[in-house]
Amino acid sequence: MSFLKKLKEKITKSTDAVTEKFKEGLTKTRDNFSGKVNDLVARYRKVDEDFFEELEEIMIQADIGFDTVMKLIDELKMEVKRRNIQDPQEVQSVISEKLVDIYNAGEEQSSKLNIQENGLTVILFVGVNGVGKTTTIGKLSYKFKNEGKKVLLAAGDTFRAGAIEQLEVWGERVGVDVIKQAEGSDPAAVMYDAIQAAKSRKADILLCDTAGRLQNKVNLMKELEKVKRVIEKEIPGAPHEVILVLDATTGQNALIQAKTFKEVTNVSGIVLSKLDGTAKGGIVLAIRNELKIPVKFVGLGEKMDDLQEFDAERYVYGLFADQVEKTE
Repeated sequence: MSFLKKLKEKITKSTDAVTEKFKEGLTKTRDNFSGKVNDLVARYRKVDEDFFEELEEIMIQADIGFDTVMKLIDELKMEVKRRNIQDPQEVQSVISEKLVDIYNAGEEQSSKLNIQENGLTVILFVGVNGVGKTTTIGKLSYKFKNEGKKVLLAAGDTFRAGAIEQLEVWGERVGVDVIKQAEGSDPAAVMYDAIQAAKSRKADILLCDTAGRLQNKVNLMKELEKVKRVIEKEIPGAPHEVILVLDATTGQNALIQAKTFKEVTNVSGIVLSKLDGTAKGGIVLAIRNELKIPVKFVGLGEKMDDLQEFDAERYVYGLFADQVEKTE
């Protein structure tokens, strides 16, 4: 049974609102990537070197990333040879299978958040300005609140004009309190206050915003180290997650940002915002393959519940939904 058939069976059994969100959110990438793969398959009578060269170009244009594409093409060639595939139509299923394999390859890293069941969970958010960090914090606080958890927000981005107010707007919208100080305050002092408030109010989750200045990596590193020291001193083992927020629409630039933040802090997971706004959703695979950091959530739309836990099979379904649904 081909991978697309298996995927169809699995998806049919679990067709739900989340699966539909992945399908809708990846429409631009699907139209770009799968549409071009379809055209390629239709034009070729056999799977040869020219076929793979064109496929390589399509994948690079989808922002899967050069290194990842080279790895993917090598694996596809081996698989096509091993299975003695002659018909280009059959290659589509192998592509979808290899995309899931590449995402799931390497060390075992969960896309689930490291939530402390019997105590306070502290999640630190990092990322440059404009990537959707505050919106991500707001949407996650909505998700946690709906799960019955008591949530607090810490306004640690004390440098960007309007950052504290923006977080307060989300706090009011969701119905959670924001711990803040005046603009220009020491972010570590804000974190200290936030942890004391979280302890006294018996909060379950503390979501911490931080400044996103990359112009001076040394300052950023010192600031994040100081913030983390304060958190760890008050709660041993915290922060339990350091989440890097990246804007999917910036493509390879997001990958460069991820590499920089990985140098300055111990990133444990990535939120890829605005995935619905790009035709280059292959960046998910580039990030996973090149940085070995799991994508924890993806932004698939503007609504409060459009920030979804990442799932490799649902992602590939979103890329190949048209082919999956045509599969006999």
